[in-house]
Parts: sequence; structure tokens; C-alpha cells
Amino acid sequence: SRLGILIVRHLKRLERVILGYLEVSDGPEEEARLGILETLQCTIEHAWPRMPCRLPVLLKALLKLLWDVHTERGPTPEPVRAALLHRATQCLILLDHCSQGQVKVLLEGVHSSCEENRVRECLRKVQEST
Repeated sequence: SRLGILIVRHLKRLERVILGYLEVSDGPEEEARLGILETLQCTIEHAWPRMPCRLPVLLKALLKLLWDVHTERGPTPEPVRAALLHRATQCLILLDHCSQGQVKVLLEGVHSSCEENRVRECLRKVQEST
């Protein structure tokens, strides 16, 4: 947040780091994933004019994270899972706002075909956000 809009200078490298952290579970407390979701949220807030061109990559990574968190049966406590799902949903909502509703359009088919309630609930929150 200290860099503000100047974060765009480092966006390409930062995106690679964010994607790398989102892919890998880091243990029961998921501190790294929670931290990187916070970083992504802050990045979207500050660099929102540059986010629409990164939408396909970030959307895919966030959806994969939602699915992974829902389906993995590791030692991660339920409150940590809920926090991961919440932060990923908040990132999706921010991406939708900065892309003038493109996320909602892209998620329409996913929401209707998804049968997992927790993932559906996250997608519903994105669809209903204003």
C-alpha cells in the first residue's frame, strides 16, 4: 500500500509471485496464502486500471484456489478454510468492479454448473455484489 499506483512498475513480477503462492498449500494455518490474498487485494485496489488485462490469469487462479480449499482434506482448520474462501471471494469482487462486471459475465456458466455448495456460495456473493 505504500507504493500506491507505483506498484504497476512491479506488476508482472508480483503477479508471478502471487500465482505461485496461491497454487501451493503451506500447512494447516495457511499463513502464506492468507497473506498473499491480502497482497492481491491491496494490489487490485491500488493498480485497478491495470487489472482488466490480467483478469483471465487471476480469475483462473482464484477459482482454482476456491476449488482446492473446498476439496482438500488436509489438517487445515475450518476457520482458516473460511478465511481463505472469504478473501478469495473479496478479490473476485474487486476484480469484477475494476473490470466493469466482466467477472460476473464469465462466472455465469461456472455458477450454474457448480454443484459444491461452498464454492457456489462464494460465486453467488460475487454475482450479487454491486
